[in-house]
Amino acid sequence: MEAIITVVGFLGAGKTTLLKFLVNSYIDKGWDPFIVLNDYENAHMDAQQLTKKLDLKSIKALSGSCICCSGIMELRDSVNRIPKRKNGITLIEANGTSDACSLLEFLGVGLNERYLPPIQISVVDTKNWQLRGEHNELESNQIQVSSLIILTHLEKVSKDREDIVRKEIKVINSFAKIVTLDELDVSLLPELEPSTNSIKKLEHQKAHWSSCSTDLPEIPDQKVIYTICKALPKSILRVKGCTKIKGEKNYIYFERNPDGEIFVRPFNGIPVTGSKLLTIGPGSAPQTLENAINLSLGTNKIINK
Repeated sequence: MEAIITVVGFLGAGKTTLLKFLVNSYIDKGWDPFIVLNDYENAHMDAQQLTKKLDLKSIKALSGSCICCSGIMELRDSVNRIPKRKNGITLIEANGTSDACSLLEFLGVGLNERYLPPIQISVVDTKNWQLRGEHNELESNQIQVSSLIILTHLEKVSKDREDIVRKEIKVINSFAKIVTLDELDVSLLPELEPSTNSIKKLEHQKAHWSSCSTDLPEIPDQKVIYTICKALPKSILRVKGCTKIKGEKNYIYFERNPDGEIFVRPFNGIPVTGSKLLTIGPGSAPQTLENAINLSLGTNKIINK
């Protein structure tokens, strides 16, 4: 039977990094993974970042709905349509605001008999764990029914901080094993048992945030990316984008995490939807994105609506 592993965790915790690690590790060990990605806006952008070892036909991108509720039927149908493979394994990355308990509860109903009961892995940003103010409840919800918890961003914290986070996680979920990415043995994941923890219900509205996207023109230099990210309100918790620097052949990808840290790296290929700027979180609105772009490019075209 084929294992289904859902990867959950707060925005910027490192879910896509973990997914890349899992894909590479399983392919190297002779497995045939299939990936389902969910995001509010343009999941295809993340999908293309996984194509160095995996063909796009083995990736399904689900955009515009949340797979923990309105998108669960589409997710379930997508999983049931995945071709049967020798040594197959299905990996699902939920968006960073998913109600992880509802996702696991709903996903386990109506799947083909060839699948094992889904299990859940949570990614926890050790640096920012439970330092998210009004979003702490959502973050803690995302570890309640996980069978395994991966600690990330350890290079940025002390051992005392790591110990505190481990203890707090165990209070919420004593069932799960806690490991770092370096300690992870992927061959054991299909053997994990589903969590037996009772669920503390989350007010579902707390898992539903505004999001939007807009076209992003070519930029004169990389400094503009940092200017755009800093021009967007802090209430916007996640910023992602893809564009080109004028005169250069390849695209670049960038993101701003909830703590304000900005990362820039090469983009794999050509974005299927063109250059885009995407945001998730309160304050996301097309005119806000366009104003940040215009301000950063010095066009002085400020839109007021």
